[in-house]
Amino acid sequence: MRQYAIDLSPLKKYRDFRLLWVAGFFSYFGSMITFVALPFQIKELTNSYWAVGLIGAVEIIPLIIFGLYGGVLADYVDRKKMIWLTEFGTLFFTIILLLNSLRDEPSVILIFVIAAIFAALSGLKRPSQDAILPRLVNHEDLPSASALMSLRWQFGGIVGPSAGGIIIATHGAGAGYLIDCITFVISLSLLWQVRSVPPLSKSTPPSIAALMEGIRYAYTRKDLLGTYVVDLAAMFLAMPMALFPFWADAIGAPYALGFFYSSITIGAVIVTLMSGWMRHYPHHGRAVVFGALGWGVAIVVAGSSDSLTVVIASLIVAGAFDQISALFRGFIWNQSIPDELRGRLAGIEMLSYLLGPLGGQARAGGMAALTSLRTSIVGGGFLCIGFVTAIAAVMPKFRNYDVRTNEFAVQQAKIRQNQEKI
Repeated sequence: MRQYAIDLSPLKKYRDFRLLWVAGFFSYFGSMITFVALPFQIKELTNSYWAVGLIGAVEIIPLIIFGLYGGVLADYVDRKKMIWLTEFGTLFFTIILLLNSLRDEPSVILIFVIAAIFAALSGLKRPSQDAILPRLVNHEDLPSASALMSLRWQFGGIVGPSAGGIIIATHGAGAGYLIDCITFVISLSLLWQVRSVPPLSKSTPPSIAALMEGIRYAYTRKDLLGTYVVDLAAMFLAMPMALFPFWADAIGAPYALGFFYSSITIGAVIVTLMSGWMRHYPHHGRAVVFGALGWGVAIVVAGSSDSLTVVIASLIVAGAFDQISALFRGFIWNQSIPDELRGRLAGIEMLSYLLGPLGGQARAGGMAALTSLRTSIVGGGFLCIGFVTAIAAVMPKFRNYDVRTNEFAVQQAKIRQNQEKI
């Protein structure tokens, strides 16, 4: 079983990676508590479904704008400093949320403003956070390091909201904000010890031209473009999360709503913990396609059943296939993109894996309203299968991506090996 278990060696071998991983472990856990506290506090203050839903709406535009700009900055500034400063900014505004929660009449408008600021800061941070990885570990250890980073997000995504729900229901939103502040202090102290990660070569100043250079690079590399298109198609066409409350009622199991939300992440965690084999599987393009197709098939099976057991099991399987696709997409990105473009491409990647699910929520709800719940779920799964198959057929460079022979991956491997010898 050792060959299948997740490889923990990057945590032992690389001090800076270990510090970054532990820092993110704490900060993401705390951020997930605030993620739960924000809608809870809005609900308590307004008792309005529209107001709670507006939180997501105010985050989209700042995330897009600052995500793209953050990608440009990640290729121009010290990536470690960018991560530290944006985390410090998030701590500052979390303190404001905490102080606001202690008022006799907390400001609702202030909560929405800070939610938008959080999205902007996240957009600035995530490209540097993604682009820093190839600079902290050796080329051959990138797949294992990527899997460990995924495991960190998954743990925070499961445990953070669960713990946050209990804390907030018992002690209020202010307690959640306070714990988030404490986790940020721990994270910042750890990040401070990570070495600086400035640009390797002459950097491109932040500008529209620099952004367009990154977009052109992504477009001209069809093997890379395929990873974005497949992810967007799979999430937009087959993400059923918006329908979970209705779905649970439809099969007579409203008590199991929590299982619906956690099932996809559970499947992802299982794959991540058993990701050791991925280090030695070179056909990354096929793996991305296989994962996206498996996601679509599992969604079709889940939507076709009225059995709670079958639905939850199928969603777990769907999450597992989606994680296979996600991990191999990360391998392609980290092992084949030049460092001088890594930040800008990380910004594009961030939008591809965030906007797909957001658009998928709207697709699922609208399709269900026009047809039926089952048609929306099953139809979305079939659309996913059809589109992913078509994308794989018309993009052979993506489908046949092999890390051993891909010209960009081979070139980057040589560059990294020469740098590591110096």
